[in-house]
Amino acid sequence: MALRRTAAVMAAALAILLSAATVIAQPAPRAAPVSQDAQTRELAPPAAAPTANVDVTQTGDTFGPALNRMSIVSLFLRADAIVKAVFVLLVLASLWSWAIIINKWLAIGALRRRANNFEKTFWSGLSLDELYQQFAQRADHPFAAVFTSALREWRRAFEAGPPRESLLPGIKDRIDKAMNVTIQRETEGIERQLGFLATVGATAPFVGLFGTVWGIMNSFSAIAARHDTTLAVVAPGIAEALFATAMGLLAAIPAVIFYNKFVNDIGRYTGRIESFADEFSAILSRQLDEKAAR
Repeated sequence: MALRRTAAVMAAALAILLSAATVIAQPAPRAAPVSQDAQTRELAPPAAAPTANVDVTQTGDTFGPALNRMSIVSLFLRADAIVKAVFVLLVLASLWSWAIIINKWLAIGALRRRANNFEKTFWSGLSLDELYQQFAQRADHPFAAVFTSALREWRRAFEAGPPRESLLPGIKDRIDKAMNVTIQRETEGIERQLGFLATVGATAPFVGLFGTVWGIMNSFSAIAARHDTTLAVVAPGIAEALFATAMGLLAAIPAVIFYNKFVNDIGRYTGRIESFADEFSAILSRQLDEKAAR
């Protein structure tokens, strides 16, 4: 029995050894074939980036020499007749606006200085007759004009002697009307030519926009005629268009700024004259009452 078990175990072990030897003896699976070109591509080093210097200064020539010679004069000379007319109109409007601006700046400053001198003289203690003799011959600013107009009407009321008390309301009303008319006339003189600044400020951007539209139309016409959309063909017309817009803004912006400034300055100056007129009217009314009471 023991010999049989031993023989069976030995036979089983021998069978296991034979099967393991068979497995080991089998050849390994072959890898997929790789072509020689693929091996070469895998092993070849990557190509190096080009190290040659590029002359960037010459790249602009590809768009044509016109782009390198653009200036205000060249844009004006190459522009269409209508665009040239827009340029000239906006330049003239800008120059005339600056002439008005400088003139008004100096005029308003002179009016302020004369108003200060007049008020110092008026409140210096001189009588009304002395003041009238001093300013009647040189009423060259609104304060003096208002004073002389009121005092002239006041003196007319005493030409035939002291007025009756029943006539005092009419005299006071005429004095007030004389001063109001003078204030209105003097204010209109100060505000003269400000309407041109308002017109330029409101219309110059639209005139420039008209030149812009016309320049862009010229650009599209050049594209259609040459069948070319390169920058050398499109750039001149677009540059003219943008320059027309810039000219419109250049004329409009200063006109709007100084128009608003001058309107505010004149408004404050007019309010100052009206305050003086009210105070002077009260002085004349008090003197009329005193003379009528006598």
